Amino acid sequence: TGRYRGWVATQLAQRFDFACCTTPEQFQRERRALTKRGQIKGGNERHEKDDRHRIDDRSRYVLGWSNASKLAALEHERTQLEEDLVKQAGVIADRKEARKQVSGQISQLAKLTMVRDFADIDWHSPARQITTLTEERDRLLATSDVLTQLRQELNSLSEQTKSAEQQVEAEGKALAIIEVRRNDLADRRDDAETTLAQPESSRHLAARADVNRLIAESGASLTLRTLAGTEKALRSQLQDRIDASDKRIRSLREAIVGAMADFRRDYPAETADFDATIDAAPEYRRMLDRLVADDLPRHEAHFRRLLNEETIREIANFQSQLNKQTDDIRDRIDDINTSLVQIDFNPGRYISLEPTDTDDPEVRDFRRDLRACTEGTLTATDDPDAIEAKFLQIRGLIERFRGRHGSTELDRRWTAKVTNVRNWFVFAASERYHEDGTEHEHYSDSSGKSGGQKEKLAYTVLAASLAFQFGLGHGDASSRSFRFVVIDEAFGRGSDESARFGLELFAKLGLQLLVVTPMQKIHVIEPFVRNVGFVENPTDMDSRLRNLTIEEYHAEKQAYLTHQHR
Repeated sequence: TGRYRGWVATQLAQRFDFACCTTPEQFQRERRALTKRGQIKGGNERHEKDDRHRIDDRSRYVLGWSNASKLAALEHERTQLEEDLVKQAGVIADRKEARKQVSGQISQLAKLTMVRDFADIDWHSPARQITTLTEERDRLLATSDVLTQLRQELNSLSEQTKSAEQQVEAEGKALAIIEVRRNDLADRRDDAETTLAQPESSRHLAARADVNRLIAESGASLTLRTLAGTEKALRSQLQDRIDASDKRIRSLREAIVGAMADFRRDYPAETADFDATIDAAPEYRRMLDRLVADDLPRHEAHFRRLLNEETIREIANFQSQLNKQTDDIRDRIDDINTSLVQIDFNPGRYISLEPTDTDDPEVRDFRRDLRACTEGTLTATDDPDAIEAKFLQIRGLIERFRGRHGSTELDRRWTAKVTNVRNWFVFAASERYHEDGTEHEHYSDSSGKSGGQKEKLAYTVLAASLAFQFGLGHGDASSRSFRFVVIDEAFGRGSDESARFGLELFAKLGLQLLVVTPMQKIHVIEPFVRNVGFVENPTDMDSRLRNLTIEEYHAEKQAYLTHQHR
């Protein structure tokens, strides 16, 4: 900014170093001078004065400390120029209108130059003559009875002539219509004679019989006059029958295509190359012929034996495996409950997990359908309807396992859900007394419970699920199996009582824990750990992890506290 100011000062000193003079004597003395009237003297003796503009025209002032005066002068000049522009526009419009009027006059005068005689433009004289003659004619007509009578007769004859012309025109049109009809009848007669002249074939005889039957059914009398109407009526009747037949054909076509689609859906492997269209009917017919030639009914007894001995037995085995898994779940829950009895959930009370059958409709319906597939199979039966019903039950279940057409993803999720026996149960917790095992409170969820109760329930569910996942139960704590669980700040925000309860529960179930926790909970966790991974950062530059036994940790902690007290 300083450099810019210096440059400006230099330019002003070099280019505008003029002395402002008030008297001619002072103007003569100065080398470079300027008067109030605008006379300028440069470095030589030459004097200059620009009289093209007023010296007090502020619009031509060089900008100084403020440009307000120049802006006001320019705004005033702009306003005057706009007013002059509006005035000039009005003058131009007036000049145009005057020029238009003059042009019209010139055009009229040009037309007058073409007239050589006044009679050519004198319309008043003929008009007066016409008026005079018309009045004279009316006067003569009014005074002459003969002319009046002749005029009336002329009008009457004109009306008669007009009526006769209209009648002739109507008769001509009627004659033309009759002529057209006569020609049409003649053509039809010629066609009929040509047809009658040909020898009758079996097709003609059948057609004649059909026509006679249709005429008899309609009750019409066939004459030359009623021929067109009868033909139209019979054509409409036949078209109605054709439309009805087409409708039945379309309905049958749709039913056939639907049956083909159902057959392809039921037997996708056998019909992989088939289409569900009418054009593919020969392929289905060849399959039917092949099935009939293979004598499938002969294999019906073998099919029944396979259904009873193989398929139903496999379904029964499948059901047995699922039931075995449910029994395993109940046994594991019983083992977990045995461990939970030894831990006080509250003083004098313990928690027991209670599995019950779920009310989920999909699981319930699946278990019912699975039982229906094996019910009554111990008693042999030859009833075809019963065997067919059993086959349909099993096929419906297998189709859902395999994935039905259009519902593959939905059936996949359904299969994963209903075959996972863990979804067969709904678990609740029962708080019971140690003394007699009576129930104190039943927990189906944690709503309405205090924070401490929710924490204890959460630890119970977590420990039970881990024990179930590892297959642990009562008496397994000394097992050498790998039961490693990492808990990150699980006890950081809860109460000491609930944290202690959770650790006792994990220890009773024999879980191997790695607990990540801040220092404020270390006093609760100490009795349950053997080794400590202690993280410290004494210099705030790097962190160090030290692996200490619990005894080493206690010793260093005591030494640190002793040093702090000194």
